[in-house]
Amino acid sequence: MGRVRMLPTPASSVRLADAVKVYLATIPAHNTRATYAAALDRLVRDFGADTNVALLDREPDRVSGWFTFVWGAKAAKTFNIRLTALGSACAYWREQGWLAGDPLVRLRAKPAPPDTSRALRKQRIAEVLGSDAPLRERVLWHLLYESSARAEEVLTLDVPELDTTNRCAVVTRKGGARDLIAWQTGTARLLPRLLAGRTSGPVFLTDRKARPSVATNDVDPSTLRGRLSYRRAAELFEMYTADYDDGPYVLHQLRHSRLTHAAEDGASTPVLMKLSGHTSVRSLAKYARVSDEGLRRYQADSDPAARRRPGR
Repeated sequence: MGRVRMLPTPASSVRLADAVKVYLATIPAHNTRATYAAALDRLVRDFGADTNVALLDREPDRVSGWFTFVWGAKAAKTFNIRLTALGSACAYWREQGWLAGDPLVRLRAKPAPPDTSRALRKQRIAEVLGSDAPLRERVLWHLLYESSARAEEVLTLDVPELDTTNRCAVVTRKGGARDLIAWQTGTARLLPRLLAGRTSGPVFLTDRKARPSVATNDVDPSTLRGRLSYRRAAELFEMYTADYDDGPYVLHQLRHSRLTHAAEDGASTPVLMKLSGHTSVRSLAKYARVSDEGLRRYQADSDPAARRRPGR
């Protein structure tokens, strides 16, 4: 018998798990890759790792029904992020010839509600940061407020990336840019207690040892605890601020508050842009608005007819 000739595997027979792995490897930014993986890993789990990617084309109703079942009740931001992740992956797979159409053709992004997050008063910020919450939470809150960095940026920091002498670190911003953040005395005083001599691993750790499935770079080798997730950090912040009359608060309000307070204190636009990590003034504008309290203080301090107290 002659030698059997093996035909090449057609592109349309690519396994779903392999297609997801290949696509995620094209995303350089760690935060974006992790966010997109949340949606794509769920797709693999529910449809099956060995499913032919091309089959998604033939079942748009099933895909849309699955997506709506999993994320339909979630907030618009979460729904839209998951939809963007899947849409981006499908676009890449079409470029490779693994898909012919759009399995997401039945789905539309949810209209995002207006941004109702608000800056907290300086006094309230002082109360939150000075609370009797556990050390890890207080360090995280101090760092988020003082640096005005996003929680996702700070939670990915590893101990070797900290420059404790100069009170700064380099983080990966939204979109993948590397940028410096800096903190102040509150963080500087608490941080050594949190690290307790550690020289490696994530800065912010979970309370328990990590599961074997957790990636090595997300585990502290000395304690075997994993990296604290954004979801858990957000849950704890809401829990510890639930008793305030206008609480609970969300982590984003620490960033919002810092930018607002800096604007009220006279920080220039270039300083605010550096502090926030924004590259356009338009993006910065919604965060650096002067609060009602700040407006009243400015009017009182700048009133030429007001009677000045000694020392003012």
